[in-house]
Amino acid sequence: MRRLDRYILREFIRTYLIIFFSFAVVFIVIDVVDNLPRLLRAGATVDLATTYYLLRLPYLAVLTSPVTVLLTGLFMMNGLSKHNESVAIRAAGVSIKRAMLPLFVLGLFISIIVAAFGEYVLPAAESYRSYVYNVKIKGEQPDDQLLKSRIHYRGDEDDFYYFGFFDGYKNNLRIIDLARIDFENNEISQHISANSASWEDDKWVLKDCEVREFSSKEQRNFVHYPQTDIEFLNVEPNDFVRITKKTLALNFMELKEYIGRLQKLGEDASREIVDLHMKISFPLTNLIVIFFFIPIATSNVRSKGRGWVFMLGLVVCFAYLFIVKFSQSFGYNGVIPPIWAAWAPNILFTIIGVVFLQKSEI
Repeated sequence: MRRLDRYILREFIRTYLIIFFSFAVVFIVIDVVDNLPRLLRAGATVDLATTYYLLRLPYLAVLTSPVTVLLTGLFMMNGLSKHNESVAIRAAGVSIKRAMLPLFVLGLFISIIVAAFGEYVLPAAESYRSYVYNVKIKGEQPDDQLLKSRIHYRGDEDDFYYFGFFDGYKNNLRIIDLARIDFENNEISQHISANSASWEDDKWVLKDCEVREFSSKEQRNFVHYPQTDIEFLNVEPNDFVRITKKTLALNFMELKEYIGRLQKLGEDASREIVDLHMKISFPLTNLIVIFFFIPIATSNVRSKGRGWVFMLGLVVCFAYLFIVKFSQSFGYNGVIPPIWAAWAPNILFTIIGVVFLQKSEI
């Protein structure tokens, strides 16, 4: 049994590498034909253009991995059926499902590798690729995310903030206006204003601060502080630093933190929440597609019939990728909940894949 497992794994890995490098060559050639003139017109040297395309490979590896796994399985299963190796396996008393068990383990392993690759390698590659294109090739200035003006911010306790200016280099705020709302009585319960604030010892020190308290829509109390470190502001400097990188250039924790900032600022984070969950759900596609090519190995049809089964496997895979993008678009626009947008295609096609596997001949 171990010899059969090693044979299945060896053939799969060999075919997988051939198809992956074929995809890489085709992708780069097509991209060079389409974009190299644009890069050269923008001022790219040969070294910068080469760096730009090499940094695109991690994205290619993550994006095409499910299709690569499917094509590898289709070719391998077709070969087993064509040369009657699947018949020999069953004649030895081994079911095809058991014989293909190593592929499910390998599919899970590939999913973990792709997820780790997308977590650690892809963000760094995409971030630096963007820097190479925008700064080194086009000559643009890097975006400065530490200087902000006219910031509207919603706190955790029905606090509504307005900050005229934030200096992230010095961690200073200017023109501060805070209103706390009592929604039960539909009125402002407290209003705080200050000319400036500085971040010192993990807290804000407000200068020229005025605190007004209201009840029944009338001012009940007023206090002026020339300087105070009372914790009126439930925010930190990092809350104002909005990342403008694409989600591909963020790892899981960075994107999760970014979503928290967006929600505190009262902005719609549906797109980012979908992309956060896609960082886990999409790599699992490498495991799900295995359900769809194993039935080919158990097919008794002639070569022409196997060709139809082969085409059916491809159609299923591309239908899955289409539904993923379709669901992703719905999640981006708030038509369906973001978590469902990321996971519904996986749930649906896992069920379909299990049905495919159960109907395979033993």
